[in-house]
Amino acid sequence: MVETKLFDLTGKVALMTGASKGMGKAMAHALAAHGATVVISARTQETLDETAAEINQAVGAERVHGVAANAGRKQELETLVEKTHQLAGPVDILVGNAGVNVHYGPISEIPDDAYEKTMQVNVQANLWLARLVAPDMIEKGNGSMMFTASVGAFKPSDTLGVYGTSKLALIGLVRNLALEYGPQGIRANAICPGLVRTDFAKALWDNPEAVKRANSQIPLRRLGEADDFEGLAVFLGSDASRYMTGQALTVCGGSFMWS
Repeated sequence: MVETKLFDLTGKVALMTGASKGMGKAMAHALAAHGATVVISARTQETLDETAAEINQAVGAERVHGVAANAGRKQELETLVEKTHQLAGPVDILVGNAGVNVHYGPISEIPDDAYEKTMQVNVQANLWLARLVAPDMIEKGNGSMMFTASVGAFKPSDTLGVYGTSKLALIGLVRNLALEYGPQGIRANAICPGLVRTDFAKALWDNPEAVKRANSQIPLRRLGEADDFEGLAVFLGSDASRYMTGQALTVCGGSFMWS
């Protein structure tokens, strides 16, 4: 029999933002399937309840709970962590998956409020979350934080420039979290998706030209799917990645390679 303890999350508590659908939902499902108790968060409680019920039915246990919160509001994140403690206990795994892109166009034209919202949700909110759950992990001498960045961090764009800037800043945040919390046994890594077929990115992939490019230019000849991130979430949340921290893991079908 193959030994699977490396990926066993039994007894672990995971807190996830942006987890009611798409990549977040897929990652929550995978964490719960491997034994973790998962508190998922997004803005709408009804959607969270539906997602939690669906995952719980699939895994055959009541392991997923939904708590509504706006990731861009510090007080709501504080309440989210408090409710997570009440529902499940101290946090072992943090998945910061919530993100926004409120401006499509040149950075020379972005309104101040759109810039500030993008940076607050995509970067500062993840710093707030990290600070809020770090005491749980420090007390245990162990923990894993993962945050969803983007391959957009690695190149300029005349339409998604501030979004990419925010994700590059998030990678910088992750590296500093890894440096500062590493001595306490806490790991922090970034996940950098390519183009994935989710509602969040629908404007970028839901057209024949995008599919044609994917089928001809991406080495794996397809767009990404939400469930392509299930294994990575389990890997980063488990002991299988116990000596990995401060990294930006690119999951893009080979469209962005190191050079």
